[in-house]
Amino acid sequence: MYKAIFIDIDGTLRNSKRQISIKTVQSIKNITQKGTLIILCSGRPRKYTEEVSRSCFASKYIITSNGGAIYDYETKEKLYEESMKKSSVIKLYKIAEKSNSRFVMNSGDDRVVNRFKYLDSDEIKLETSIETFVEKNDIVQCTISDEDFDKIKNLRKEIENVEHVEIKNEHRSLFDKNYPKIGSIYYDIADEKVSKGYAIKQFCNIKKIDLKDTIAIGDCNNDISMFKVVGHSVAVENATSEAKKYANEIIKSNNEDGVALFLESLNL
Repeated sequence: MYKAIFIDIDGTLRNSKRQISIKTVQSIKNITQKGTLIILCSGRPRKYTEEVSRSCFASKYIITSNGGAIYDYETKEKLYEESMKKSSVIKLYKIAEKSNSRFVMNSGDDRVVNRFKYLDSDEIKLETSIETFVEKNDIVQCTISDEDFDKIKNLRKEIENVEHVEIKNEHRSLFDKNYPKIGSIYYDIADEKVSKGYAIKQFCNIKKIDLKDTIAIGDCNNDISMFKVVGHSVAVENATSEAKKYANEIIKSNNEDGVALFLESLNL
């Protein structure tokens, strides 16, 4: 019997309208009521992932920032966290500032930014020097973004030259030439050893769950590390071609209730 199911949010759990269907919510409730853990595993920060998890009645455990942290939002306990080197964060900030790009730092529940994207944002504006801020705060993930595709694309080499960090996730247009170059073009950057797969291994070790009793469902290249460690890997039909290569099973797309139909088929 499967003990834990790890599910990505964007492009997997949510449809293209950024919604979670009623059918999907009900299927998650049915699974959790039978004792199997549903853990949302996202590139998103803690507060956002918690809100989505609560809205669909998944477990109290969340994996956030592309695997940088594991959090129990009921007890407010950090089960695991891999902070970035402070010197690396400072270098990334300077790259963003020099290119006039947006810079976001995931720190605890907060998203601290060099500039707001929306006037009604719940993000926190960086009001001190970057050196002062990182000295007093742990950063799990940074994001550099802009609506200018070429600007962000051209920053890759500089980012990759920063020590102790890696690009963990990126706008799909940056590696898929057929994907629309619209919206916020971004790179998510975290400590070099961070990945969703590594976080799953940490979680299963803490909770004494055998990895063969786990499932991961995802759609993008940052989900491949999950697929490599779980007992059964599942990609939605809208997943990238690279992600599909690592999946044991392909299910219907995120716009066709793929996750819900798969969970119903388990008969747990």
